Amino acid sequence: MTHLINEPMSKHCSLRAGGLANEFFVPADIDQLSSHLKKNKKTVIFIGLGSNLLIRDNGFDGLVVHTKHLKNISFDNSVIKTDAGATLAKLSRFAGANNKHGAEFLSAIPGSVGGALAMNAGAFGSEIWQYVVSVKTIDMNGNIQQRSPDDYVITYRSVKAKHNDEFFVSAEFNFNQVEKNIEARDLLDKRNASQPIGLPSCGSVFKNPNNNFAAKLIEACNLKGFCIGGACISDKHANFIINQNSATAKDIEELIKHIQTTVADAHGVALEPELVII
Repeated sequence: MTHLINEPMSKHCSLRAGGLANEFFVPADIDQLSSHLKKNKKTVIFIGLGSNLLIRDNGFDGLVVHTKHLKNISFDNSVIKTDAGATLAKLSRFAGANNKHGAEFLSAIPGSVGGALAMNAGAFGSEIWQYVVSVKTIDMNGNIQQRSPDDYVITYRSVKAKHNDEFFVSAEFNFNQVEKNIEARDLLDKRNASQPIGLPSCGSVFKNPNNNFAAKLIEACNLKGFCIGGACISDKHANFIINQNSATAKDIEELIKHIQTTVADAHGVALEPELVII
């Protein structure tokens, strides 16, 4: 267990920017998490790898729960059970090792299971909720619930819960494809060829509009390489923002707004961020 006060969130978000968390808690297991939530009176957010998250520079006046120790994965009667803090790459490898096909696309997404469930993460034409059998959640009072996919409205990069103020702590998956969608190695090669790997970013900043691609629209506005402060649009992939030079969260947010305004003026398309800003 780790329990810190005024922890810089720039250390825990992949954009390497953001303010202080008033309270930062890393439970060793779900029982410890439940006990802490029973006593907690603050607003709560959960984070995993922080690859889709930006905390504004003035910080978060609440409790941040980091799930990195909740990472068990097991195989039981054709279903894979995994905690929310397990990485998607690890889940993909585990499924492959147990001859379960369909999870290959997850190896290309730099996030954790909890974050992927929260946004219906996807890549290369597949989405994580296609394979969910059930999930376990924890509420603000530390109570555990079992939920089914029917308890959520699931669409492209969006998951709306019918029960509010619950956070994912584990899930069961049935990766039931007859054969692999694609070799995980090929997916990683594709990703590395087209995306700025190894630089501080949050992955894709914007959702793809219907029948279009955010990167294509941004590139058509000649915005590749455009910077505000230390935040720059990637030269390699226009739907990536890079923290190139100690960017603040404000730099990144202003760059997002500039992209939205420019694309709306040029193409009449309102780009919607995938990035969660708190």
